[in-house]
Amino acid sequence: MHDFRKLGVWNKSRDFVKIVFERINTFPKEERFGLVSQMKRSTISIPSNIAEGCGRGSNKQLNYHLDVALGSAFELETQILVASDLEYLNADDLNRIQEIEKMIIGLKKSLK
Repeated sequence: MHDFRKLGVWNKSRDFVKIVFERINTFPKEERFGLVSQMKRSTISIPSNIAEGCGRGSNKQLNYHLDVALGSAFELETQILVASDLEYLNADDLNRIQEIEKMIIGLKKSLK
């Protein structure tokens, strides 16, 4: 069992939740049930799955949940690009999500 609170990737992804939530509050109201809802789910899924995987009893389970977190990170990256295309935000946050993706991949590699 791993202590997720000590993982840099969990802390960084948790901090990023706040940033994303602040950004999407500026989106048009008609996006509330569309892009905003999707971005909230994928954003919160990243640190949540890292924590859940750490709470499981094996590296195999942690690896599985890191895969889910990575999938959510790629989903969020796409949503950031779409929001940028729609001019709801600029693509500055791409660097942050890509760094989180790299950290998740690095953590997965360390489990082998």
